Amino acid sequence: MTAPHPTPPVQHSTPPVPPAAPQAQAQTQAQARGLDAVLGDPWDASNPLGFAAVLDADERGELPAAGEKALTAAGLAEEFVPRSLGGRLTGVEGLVQVMRAIFRRDPTLGLGYGITSFIAAVPVWTDGSPAQRDRLAGLLLGGERAAAAFTELAHGADFTRVALRADPAPGGGFLVTGAKQLINNIARSRAVTLFARTSDDPGSRSHSTLLLDLADAPPDSYRVLPRFPTSGLRASLLAGIDFDRCPVPEDSVVGERGAGLETALRAFQVTRTALPAIVVGVLDTQLRLAAGFAGERVLYGRPVADLPQSRACLTGALADLLVCDAFSGVAGRALHLLPDRTSVVAAASKYVVSTLMESASYELSVLLGARSYLREGPYGLFQKYQRDLAVTALAHASAAACLSTIIPQLPRLARRSWLRADPAGPELFRLGEELPELDFSLLAADARGADSLTAALALADLPELAPLRDVFLGELAGLRERCVDLPPRERTVSASAETFALAERYSLVLAAGACAGVWAARRDPFTTAWLLVALGRLADRLGLPHPPPPPEAGRLLFSELVARRERSLTFDFSAHPLARHGR
Repeated sequence: MTAPHPTPPVQHSTPPVPPAAPQAQAQTQAQARGLDAVLGDPWDASNPLGFAAVLDADERGELPAAGEKALTAAGLAEEFVPRSLGGRLTGVEGLVQVMRAIFRRDPTLGLGYGITSFIAAVPVWTDGSPAQRDRLAGLLLGGERAAAAFTELAHGADFTRVALRADPAPGGGFLVTGAKQLINNIARSRAVTLFARTSDDPGSRSHSTLLLDLADAPPDSYRVLPRFPTSGLRASLLAGIDFDRCPVPEDSVVGERGAGLETALRAFQVTRTALPAIVVGVLDTQLRLAAGFAGERVLYGRPVADLPQSRACLTGALADLLVCDAFSGVAGRALHLLPDRTSVVAAASKYVVSTLMESASYELSVLLGARSYLREGPYGLFQKYQRDLAVTALAHASAAACLSTIIPQLPRLARRSWLRADPAGPELFRLGEELPELDFSLLAADARGADSLTAALALADLPELAPLRDVFLGELAGLRERCVDLPPRERTVSASAETFALAERYSLVLAAGACAGVWAARRDPFTTAWLLVALGRLADRLGLPHPPPPPEAGRLLFSELVARRERSLTFDFSAHPLARHGR
């Protein structure tokens, strides 16, 4: 497989050099670079972890064996276990940067090898007893995997209707009966985090979270169901499990019996923030491929990269990628700094980041044209990544599930915070700066009307930013009028489409606030140019009129895109070096 030719040089001013990384960010970048070096040159056809091998494995529907072996040797499982329990996990930011290195190479490997072990473990890190946390940490650090068995096909994301039961056993403990489907790695996982009905009483206290060790279960009490084939993430080992009066000890309950829904709501703030942030690595590679195509392909006597529409597509994708990085990064830092008010921000981040990535991927596929359908050669990766991205966007929480988390909280947010709260402290927006270790126990299921993120729009205080800032403040004022008195029937999952649209619009305003805060923490020419373009694109999604960004903003973004590709730097705010692409 040959690498696409580099984009031809363009006339531009020297792009800004990324600021010196703080100690925590430098350490994380070193870990990510180390993993990138383990994966090797992606364009080396002889590399068993290169792009050619990734495509071949995808065609066969198999996880790259060499990739799994390399990640095991690198001790990747340590990234999923808190440092206080013997691992390397201190928070979302570090995990995201390390896992992006894998997802830039192969999303299936990243998901299939272990990120689902992290998803399964977070409820235990959040509400588990010391003995449960120690037991699961020991299993993961010892090379075992964990599977997350939360939802059921018949009920989707509606946890209150989960039918799998854990009934009291005559001698104590429980007997688990029922099935779960679409569980990644269930066939080779030893630990399973299981969401089960433990009471027939109505209300939110009818379900519990259980931690099962399948090595302790009688072989005839459960069976793994056949694998589900998928169009994206073809090598993912998705299957199901069917329990038949499987005995489970009393101490398998994570947290309090009947508190499963609350545990899930708290734990999912971490995973809803981390997973889409990690998947930004997929869009990074797609953008790199598209930029290479734009420099290689000639139309009308000049490179595609010189055509205004093509440049607008590339700079728009870069702007959206940085919005995703900013919003998910701020949401990740909020887990440490504002853990009692992140339920809304986490759900909004999951919704917006997934939506923007899918949209940017589609726009880049239009730029590539017929090449976006190829399944071999240098652009064969693009269609694989596009299929993978569509699946990962749904993984763990759909758009409806995220918006359903926000809707019940809209009236209190409107009354208590919107256009009244002060902006969060500047440390929330300083991506990569040192943070205390994440304390999962401090996460709250409800933000209680607290929102200091939309107030960060006021930080965009330059004259050229003021018109765009005011567009979003005006939108927030309109949302406040519509949300402050939502009737009770509109505060549930059965709310009307109009109310879901309100939650969607609010999520985009939150994203704009996060971007304004990140800009205020940097205030350099490139970040200003990005914010002008990014806020305009978010306003377009809201259908709001706004002044167009100045032409020099687009030129600076394109110059930065070219420079980073030529220097093999990531496109996110960290801008750290990648393994050299063979060219």
